[in-house]
Amino acid sequence: MPLIIGAKSASATGYTVDNSYRINANSSYLSRTPGSEGNRAKWTFSAWFKGCAPAGQRDLINAFPSSSNESRIYIIAGKFGSYNWVSDATDGYYQTDALSRDPASWYHVVFSWDSDNAVAGDRIKMYINGTEQTSFATENDPGSGTDSFICDDTIHYIGRSGDPSADQAFYGYMAEVCLCDGQTYAASDFGEFDEDSPTIWKPKDVSELTFGTTGFYLDFEDSADLGADASGNSNDFTATSLDATDQATDTPTNNFATMNPLDNDDNPTTFSEGNNKLLWTATNKTNKSTIGMTAGKWYAECYAVDVNGGTSGTLIGVGTSACVPNTYLSSPVSGWGYRCQTGYIQNGAGNEAYGDTWTDDDIIGIAVDVDNGYVYMSKNGVWQDSGDPTSGASGTGAANNQPTYGAVLSGTQFFGCSAYDTDSLAWNFGGCSAFDVSSANQDENGYGNFEYAPPSGYLALCTKNLGSDGG
Repeated sequence: MPLIIGAKSASATGYTVDNSYRINANSSYLSRTPGSEGNRAKWTFSAWFKGCAPAGQRDLINAFPSSSNESRIYIIAGKFGSYNWVSDATDGYYQTDALSRDPASWYHVVFSWDSDNAVAGDRIKMYINGTEQTSFATENDPGSGTDSFICDDTIHYIGRSGDPSADQAFYGYMAEVCLCDGQTYAASDFGEFDEDSPTIWKPKDVSELTFGTTGFYLDFEDSADLGADASGNSNDFTATSLDATDQATDTPTNNFATMNPLDNDDNPTTFSEGNNKLLWTATNKTNKSTIGMTAGKWYAECYAVDVNGGTSGTLIGVGTSACVPNTYLSSPVSGWGYRCQTGYIQNGAGNEAYGDTWTDDDIIGIAVDVDNGYVYMSKNGVWQDSGDPTSGASGTGAANNQPTYGAVLSGTQFFGCSAYDTDSLAWNFGGCSAFDVSSANQDENGYGNFEYAPPSGYLALCTKNLGSDGG
């Protein structure tokens, strides 16, 4: 299978996807009931997505006349599937063998339905990242002329099941969502390889495709109307319990870091808000970002949702792969954490006075200068210990440049945090913050959306910045 658009991929492309839609809850969704029936025997669905790896079945699109009649395209345990349920029986049911479950990466799925095709095995076609799937764990061809409920005049959901009692929402991000009524398109109509990245599948402009009567194109570019149809059909979806904060700039052409649910082991951490909000239910547990930093200068923010009024030992900072999920971020000498209760900076060598204590509702800024080996911490926009992230080799006021336990950073660095109690933190890497941002500051390349301005030379941790300014 071609490469997915992952954490380390370059993202130069002739076509840019500006926005995606973040799905946080089963109760927050897009829905539409077409005013008339389209071509239920022939259609193509396409969507780009970055999942948040929850267990169970997660629907990308669901058409739901009733519990006895339903059509859906979904992912379960990393496998894509689709079934058509007619009068309590399957008539068209496919599920791939291929696994697609990396929460750090964007995937593309194309599914075409053509029940009038004379060749039964060609009535359903599925593509993942540009490659047609030919190996299936389940393969049940629809009967000749079988109608699906997609393109029917029944309610359609994007990113959620039709049954509200079943929490089968697709938690994560979706972009460039298309339904082409009456057309059987291939993956190459929605994406491409190019000479700059011949093994990386990328989106391309779909605005000239034929969308048909019930078809639509959701580009999520209007934060005030996330369900707006950009196909020209005006087949708009209604947004329920969604607002502008659910519009993201984390997209298939600019993949931002999030916290990593796979770097969790048996750590009982709950992830939400697009993998950027964490809730711990045990002590001494560590989580890190999906993208590591090997060069350059990088900035992120972390909001204290609940750190027990500042009485816990929660840490925010950086660490290497040696900072494993079931130890404290500061346990190895390669991890550095700013502690809420004391304001100390801690690592495996020890801890010492550094900055102010911090508590609920405070925002901690982290500036990582990998080139010079220093990390700086701010509290609500004020750099601690009179830190100067632009000081370069001198490391003025750097958290890891203290008199007793100071040491330069070495190895691949990750943004990280640890819980000492049942605490909650919300991260903002710039692509879709897990807390409300009022100031809208970008980095010098125009990426990110931060509460406080990144220091000069520091960038949001996303693939466009990785490709141009760091690694």
